Amino acid sequence: MTDFAAIDFETANNERSSICSVGVVIYRDGKKVDEFYSLVKPEPEYYNYWCTRVHGLTANDTDNALIFPDVWRQIEAKIAHLPLVAHNKAFDESCLKAAFRCYRMDYPDYPFHCTLERSRRLWPEIPHHLDVIAERCGYRLENHHHALADAEACAAIALKIL
Repeated sequence: MTDFAAIDFETANNERSSICSVGVVIYRDGKKVDEFYSLVKPEPEYYNYWCTRVHGLTANDTDNALIFPDVWRQIEAKIAHLPLVAHNKAFDESCLKAAFRCYRMDYPDYPFHCTLERSRRLWPEIPHHLDVIAERCGYRLENHHHALADAEACAAIALKIL
């Protein structure tokens, strides 16, 4: 796979619609051509302790952020006609679909690929955390759980194993 958009979401709470940040890295012909990162005002708009503990974001970070539809308008033209890739597609795709439902947007049924599922088939003997698999693919993940950093790591994995 050489043309794709690697995507990662962070959420504010246990509701999948509560996207509070998004990172996207776009590859064409195996080369990075664009990236996008944004904070997002989550819906519902509250942070739980566990999510903040993972990514470090709080309400203070997203008080003045755009809501999801406004952020997505900036992303959708960049990813047009590209498959999406995530490390744990089950989570990221469900977040995207939940946000579309929450804001009553028509979901365009993006094709989604999963580096987590693929890595489990290739290397059943090792842990499949994003940082571990990225390292296995020759990519050192810095700033884990920052949406753009995680999307970069996912892209590096996708280039090696998808």
